[in-house]
Amino acid sequence: MFSNKLQTNPSSRPRHRLPLTVALSATLAFASVPVAGMAQRTAWAEDIDTNVQADAAQQEVERTAAEYDQAISRIDDLNRQIADNEARIAEIEEILPAQQERSSAAAVKLYKTQASTPGLLEMVLGSDNIVDFLTSLEYVSHIYSSNQAEIKRLGELKGELDQTHRDLSQAKKDADAEAANAEAALSAAQQARQEAQRKAQEEAARQAEEAAKAAEAEAAKEADKQEQADSASAPAAAEAAGGSSAGTVEAPSDDGANWASERDVFVAQWAGRIDAYLAGSPMAGTGKVFAEAAWDYGVDPRWSPAISNTESSKGLYCSGSCNAWGWGGCSWGSWEEAIRDHVAGLARGYGYTISVEAAKKYCPPNWEHWYNATLAQMNMI
Repeated sequence: MFSNKLQTNPSSRPRHRLPLTVALSATLAFASVPVAGMAQRTAWAEDIDTNVQADAAQQEVERTAAEYDQAISRIDDLNRQIADNEARIAEIEEILPAQQERSSAAAVKLYKTQASTPGLLEMVLGSDNIVDFLTSLEYVSHIYSSNQAEIKRLGELKGELDQTHRDLSQAKKDADAEAANAEAALSAAQQARQEAQRKAQEEAARQAEEAAKAAEAEAAKEADKQEQADSASAPAAAEAAGGSSAGTVEAPSDDGANWASERDVFVAQWAGRIDAYLAGSPMAGTGKVFAEAAWDYGVDPRWSPAISNTESSKGLYCSGSCNAWGWGGCSWGSWEEAIRDHVAGLARGYGYTISVEAAKKYCPPNWEHWYNATLAQMNMI
C-alpha cells in the first residue's frame, strides 16, 4: 500500500499542476498535496473531457446501455399501467352488481312511470293552475332523468370495464415485447463489455511487458556504459541499475467484473466494494454512483476510485469543487456529477482499464509512479 505522502509526491503530477505545501494538524505535520492551480483548462484537460468522441467500441457500449435503460424504464411504466388497470377492473367489478340492481329497478320504474303518466294535454287540463302544472311536469321529468341516469351509468361502467380489459391486454403485450427488447439489449451490453474487458486486459498486459523490457534494456545499457567507463564500479552500477525502474511495471490484475450479470446485480456488488474502499473519506457513500457509471460506460469499476486516491487522497485535497482526479481547473456541483463525468472521460479517452499508455497520457511527467500507485490502489478494491 502506498502512503498518502508517496502518492502525492510533486514529481508524480502532470506539468500543469502546481505543488502546494499544506499545514495539517500536529499528527500529520506537513504534507505535500497535489493542487491543480490553473484558472483555465489546458489542452491536456480538454483531452479527457467527456466530449471526446468515443470510438466505435465505446459507442456500442454506451448505446447498449442506453437501450437497456430505456427498455427497463418502459417496462416499469407498463407495469404501473397494468397495476392501475387491474385495480380499476377490480373496482368496477365490485360496484357493478349494485349498479345493475339499481339500473334494473330504474328500468322498471321508468316503464311504470311511462305507463301511468298522462299526456301533456291531459296534465294541462287536469291542473288547477299553471303552478300545479309546472310542479307535475317537473316531478315527472325528475323521475325520467334519474332513472335514465342509473341505466346510463350501468352502460358507462360496462364500457369502461371492457376498455380497461383491452388496455390491460395491450399493456401486457407491450410489456412482454419490452422485456424481450431489454433482454436483447442486456445481452448486447454484456457482450460489448466482455469484449472490451478482454481486449483491454490483453493490451494492458502487453504494454506492461513492453515497458518492463524497455526498462530492463535501458538499465542494462546504463550498466554497460558504467562498466566500460570504470570496470571497478561495475558491481555498484549493477546494483544501482537493479534498484531502478526496470521490471517495476506490472500488468493490471483481472478486475473480476462480471459483465454477464444484470445491471442491478453488478451495481449492488461493486457499490459495496467501492464504499468499503472509500469509507472515512470525503467521497464515502458514493460507491453506487461509481458502480452505475462503470456499467453505463463499460470501464473497470476500480479505476476511477483508485485515481481519486492517487490524485487527492480520495477527495481530501481536491483541485476544484468535487475534483478528486486532478482535472485541470474543473469543478462540479456534486460528487455524482463529477464521478459520472470522470468515468465517461476515462472510457472515451483512455479505454477500459489502466495501462501504460493511459498513464503516460494522464500523468506524462511521472507516469510510472502514477501507474504503480494507481494500480496498487485498484488491487485493494
